[in-house]
Amino acid sequence: MDASLSELIAAVRAQGIEGLVAKRLGSRYEAGQRTGAWQKRRLNRGQEFVIGGYTVGARTFDGLIFGYFDGGNHVYVGRTRSGFTPALGEKLIRTMHLLEINECPFVNLPEKNAGRWGEGLTVERMA
Repeated sequence: MDASLSELIAAVRAQGIEGLVAKRLGSRYEAGQRTGAWQKRRLNRGQEFVIGGYTVGARTFDGLIFGYFDGGNHVYVGRTRSGFTPALGEKLIRTMHLLEINECPFVNLPEKNAGRWGEGLTVERMA
């Protein structure tokens, strides 16, 4: 099907699906690689997230733990490890230390097992 970007966006919105994934015309699929040739654009769904914790790293933190509020519950949804410069990491860890609490804020953590790649937030990992 030949369609312009604006037509594709209109079709995605009309069908209520999340978004589009596109690649540069001359690029190849490279398994396991993030080359930038593929782009994902979300169109219909949005959610506000809050930082609910972090995993410990060598100098600052290894990753941030995100959740959202559902009624009165803070629900865990995922983590990120990228996008932080050393300076930003140091600034964030200073702020997070001031806000630390002793109990887990998420109603759905810890996870029961480490998962397929051992990345689950189990009791042991959360310690």
